[in-house]
Order: sequence, then C-alpha cells, then structure tokens
Amino acid sequence: MSYISLLGAIIFEVLGTMLLPISKNFTKPLISIVIVTAYMVSFYLLTFALKEIPIAIAYSTWAGVGIFLITLLGYFLYGQSLQWQSLLGLLFIAIGVAIVNTFKNNEIL
Repeated sequence: MSYISLLGAIIFEVLGTMLLPISKNFTKPLISIVIVTAYMVSFYLLTFALKEIPIAIAYSTWAGVGIFLITLLGYFLYGQSLQWQSLLGLLFIAIGVAIVNTFKNNEIL
C-alpha cells in the first residue's frame, strides 16, 4: 500500500508542476488552486508512503520519477527540446531509482 501512496504522490506532484506554466505566475486563479491542491495531496500521500518506506528511498524515488516524468511530459506537451545529454541524464535517473529500490533492504549502517 505504501508504494501506491508513493505513486499517487508522484502523480500529483507531476500534475502540479506541469500546470505551473499554464498558471502564468499564479495569475490564473482556478489553475493556481489546482496546483496548490495537487502539491498538498502529493505531500499528504507521501506521508503515508513514509510509514513503511524509509525516507531516503521514498524521497529519491519521488524526486527521480518526478523529474523523469516532467522532462518527458515537457517534451511531449510543451514541445521543450531534449539534448542527448538530457536523455543520458534521464537514463541515469532511471537506473539510480531502480538501484535504490532494488537494494533498499541491504543496509550498510
């Protein structure tokens, strides 16, 4: 259930971030309300994920997957360009998130 909460937190964080350009610096009241609500729901769901997932794992997954999705959605929805260095960075993020989640139970300290 914690990973479902984490997935929801990621989705709402991405939603809020993707609406930022449309808000025109928070001059569009309805969009601004949706953005603030999306971020609030994201953090609320993140707290449920933290009940079972260590904060370092949850936050790195939340941030990494969020960056990955925002970059891809920015490319497809806003026509933002991606250079090969950006694609390489996205690959490293995906690999990093996979490694962190694969070895989360092998504690060193």
